[in-house]
Amino acid sequence: MTPLEDRATGCVAGAAVGDALGGATEGWTPEQITQRYGGTVEGVVPPFNADWRNARPIAPYHKGDGHITDDTLMTHALIRVYQKAGAHLDAYSMAEHMVPEMMGEKQWIPELEADALPLQRVFLAEKWIVARLHYGHNDPREAGVGNIVNCGAAMYVAPVGIVNAGDPDAAYAEAIDLTGAHQSSYGREAAGVMAAAVAEAMRPGASADSVVATATRLAKDGTRAAIEAVCSRARDYGHWEGSFEGLRAAMRPYDTVADTYRDQGLGARRPSRVHSIEELPLALAFLLIAKGDVRDTVLGGVNYGRDADSIASMGGAIAGALGGLSAVPSDWVEQIGTASRTDLVAPGRAIAEVALRIHRDDLARRRAHEDAFAELAGQ
Repeated sequence: MTPLEDRATGCVAGAAVGDALGGATEGWTPEQITQRYGGTVEGVVPPFNADWRNARPIAPYHKGDGHITDDTLMTHALIRVYQKAGAHLDAYSMAEHMVPEMMGEKQWIPELEADALPLQRVFLAEKWIVARLHYGHNDPREAGVGNIVNCGAAMYVAPVGIVNAGDPDAAYAEAIDLTGAHQSSYGREAAGVMAAAVAEAMRPGASADSVVATATRLAKDGTRAAIEAVCSRARDYGHWEGSFEGLRAAMRPYDTVADTYRDQGLGARRPSRVHSIEELPLALAFLLIAKGDVRDTVLGGVNYGRDADSIASMGGAIAGALGGLSAVPSDWVEQIGTASRTDLVAPGRAIAEVALRIHRDDLARRRAHEDAFAELAGQ
């Protein structure tokens, strides 16, 4: 396995295990999580609600028991989009390739325990992609405007970082273009920064500190302020246990989602220059606290609660890219892959292969440009 393949499979598998473990604790507080499970969560656990089919009728999903959620479904779908396109993606790629992925073919959905369309599982903010692009025929570059602003684009954008491995600026630009068809404001910004964080983590010699420095350098507005505040606070802790109150306090001024996670006010998830999604700064914070270790980065997000699956998935993706596949606990990969009836490693190999082909095309294009410019400059 080449270093590219190793880091790509680590990234994709790390994202999936974080997603699956965090699915059980999503929406709850650290105190509720500890009470429900008799202590902190350290691996695969049952659903928070034993009667999961009826506990939340609006979302009758079998979270827990090692089941991946829509975060991983969308990540794997984006990898298939790259395979079909064989090139860098833009907003039009979302319309041409992602929409058919979401509504064109049934696949096994662990949380539904059935073969179904991904569209039938994803959250409303992701259904927006199909509504705007397939039914509304909107300009893909502007289709994200009007959607609720959340982490929906950032949660599955790690493959953009893999395709642009070692070039976070290019990853940021590609993700911003691509996700304009899905998100706007700080939701779109977070997707760009998340892709850049993965691209930096893929770079040989990268570290948790260099990832955060890269994210801070590229982030704009409230996203940058939130990353700076939360990651600064994270440096006060040696372990994720005991960090939650301090990290939440640092995040609170930038977050539009209330402390009572499911009780949202009128200002929640609205476009803003001064706010940020919570998931990305927290993922980076747990990465720092864990010094890049996959297990502790993921468990920090899982036990923090709130949008735990996305926090842990983003953190797992970045930490997995830093450490490679061997850094992702193999027992988690095996248990979650079996429970979800999904190969968690093969998609990482697939995106590494695509990244290699795209990079070869990039080199040829770059060399042609260098030759043309040299002639223009009389060199």
